[in-house]
Amino acid sequence: MNIINRTFNYFLLILILGGSQFGIAQSGIDIKEKESKYYKIVDVPIPEDVVLEVGGLALTNDDQLGVSTRRGEVWLIDKPYGSKPSYNRYAHGLHEALGLAYKDNGFYLAQRGELTRLEDKNGDGKANLYKTVYSWPLSGNYHDYSYGPKFMPNGDMLVTLNLGWEGKGVSLVKWRGWMLKITPEGKMTPMATGLRSPAGFGVNNDGAVFYTENQGDWVGSGRMTHLELGDFAGNPSGLKWTDDPLSPLKLKPEDIEKQSGLSLYEYAKKVPNLKAPAIWLPHTILGISTSDILIDDNKGKFGPFDGQMFIGDQGHSKIMRVAMEKVNGVYQGAAFPFIEGFSSGILRMIWGSDASMFVGMTSRGWSSTGKEDYGLQRLVWTGKTPFEIKTIKAQDDGFVVEFTKPVNKQLAGQTSSYKLATFTYHYHNTYGSPIVDQQGGMVHAAKVSEDGLSVKLTIHGMRLGFIHQLKMAGVKSKTGESLLHDTGFYTLNEVPGGVLKSPQMPAMIKSGKGIHQPKRVNQMPLTWMDGPEKKLIIGTLPGLKFDKEELVVERNSLLQLTLNNNDDMLHNLVIIQSGPNNADIVGQQAMELGLKGPDMNYVPDSDLVLFHTGIIQPETSESIYFQVPKRRGEYWILCTFPGHSQTMRAKLIVK
Repeated sequence: MNIINRTFNYFLLILILGGSQFGIAQSGIDIKEKESKYYKIVDVPIPEDVVLEVGGLALTNDDQLGVSTRRGEVWLIDKPYGSKPSYNRYAHGLHEALGLAYKDNGFYLAQRGELTRLEDKNGDGKANLYKTVYSWPLSGNYHDYSYGPKFMPNGDMLVTLNLGWEGKGVSLVKWRGWMLKITPEGKMTPMATGLRSPAGFGVNNDGAVFYTENQGDWVGSGRMTHLELGDFAGNPSGLKWTDDPLSPLKLKPEDIEKQSGLSLYEYAKKVPNLKAPAIWLPHTILGISTSDILIDDNKGKFGPFDGQMFIGDQGHSKIMRVAMEKVNGVYQGAAFPFIEGFSSGILRMIWGSDASMFVGMTSRGWSSTGKEDYGLQRLVWTGKTPFEIKTIKAQDDGFVVEFTKPVNKQLAGQTSSYKLATFTYHYHNTYGSPIVDQQGGMVHAAKVSEDGLSVKLTIHGMRLGFIHQLKMAGVKSKTGESLLHDTGFYTLNEVPGGVLKSPQMPAMIKSGKGIHQPKRVNQMPLTWMDGPEKKLIIGTLPGLKFDKEELVVERNSLLQLTLNNNDDMLHNLVIIQSGPNNADIVGQQAMELGLKGPDMNYVPDSDLVLFHTGIIQPETSESIYFQVPKRRGEYWILCTFPGHSQTMRAKLIVK
């Protein structure tokens, strides 16, 4: 008992010193170089006169790559694996085609208002049949995107319809916010609702349907949900159509509390149709705008992750990896970093015939960490196996962690090699959610398997309905390699047997609510007897930009600066010291805050930071008050929300 107490006290000390907030803090350049030893990103050349803003990808029977674009074209690329592919425009005049599939010698794609079949009837390489399979109403709202289709094993197709945006997600016309099942003959069945921005979805090898969701109103963070007929995934806007005779559920928008004070997992216990996510992708840590789902069915030709899922991210231009399992009939599992460094925002991914991955991209004005407006690249396995966490599997008293290579048994058997934190998100109508109810846990025992490929961790502090961040920085391979990515995020909805036996930890340390940030002054100081000497306002523009490139102020003056966030994303405003690289430095520091980010408004505790706002919700504002620096010069104004700082910049010019 004394040993347990000493271990507990040591772990508590680590938490108090900051060890409970385990961000992934490798620099972007560093990790990209390491990842490239195992997976190479290869450009697919695009002619200068082709604007390939990729909306969908599909291979033909002749191994030509079909590419639909958001500009309403479909291109056929011959020899897409080589250095000199040829491009043929197969179809045009379509309306923002954000999906593509190929079957029975023709393409299927979702336009804004319909599911369309394209076919080349006379063999000239051009579509001369444009056939409407099924159509749905249009509202004219810019946010009414349509995605798909994806084929189910029985030949039916799935499409998803984005919500419109009017300061919040809205279903302006029928079936917006729904997943629809459509037969090749055009019979439609509404399958599930509660969707907000369902850009990615797919069907696994067992025929189960999953879709990815972006942070927004009712969506605390990126996530992936298993959808079945009659499921409600969380955003109530689409529930306005449940009176329709075709609707598989009768829940109404007014049945959902706007501010329940609960997590989505907890609220799902009250609402039978509500489906908790199978996987959470922590916002800013594992991307900011989830997109496509691709299942590895290459039987080892793409590396050691056969059967797992890859999840694209548009904003961070990177791909995550998900190892799923089914416990008590419920899908859940762990998400991991995988590859970053793509040229633009990832929207679509498919397998080539050589087991390489085609990655189609567009920034679409939203901006992304990849700076190109659009792109097409291939991800190729080099044949080398990285030392990675392969899977994390739930037990009733801990986890079994599997690795891609045998571990150093001594290091992997030490409990100090592991750190655990658990957290969740609010389920409410507000845009996004901070990390809430964060607690530390303790790895009580670590038992390494005989072959060194797995470790059974006995854990104190597991919690059903929470994301479990498990960091394994102390684990090395038998040959001395460090893990390429040492952190996994397991969404724990169930445990084998249904009863959690892991002892609960006291709430040793909560998420840092109420963190004092002295550089954020959002009430006028009492000493400003005559008020501010100047008031300035800066707003936001689509594409991650401020609406002003520079603000001019007198040195040493008393300034009230207001950020109006009239965008549909979260933003902040940070003023930093002048200097050629300071904006890049502070932006990278914000990316590395990890779980601390939301509580710190994504503002690093840095001497380079002079003044800042908090995180500003869409359609809201915040004013800050400060005395302008005495030194003349040009100071940076940034949004340091992860992924925004590269483009969202302005100058504060002090005269």
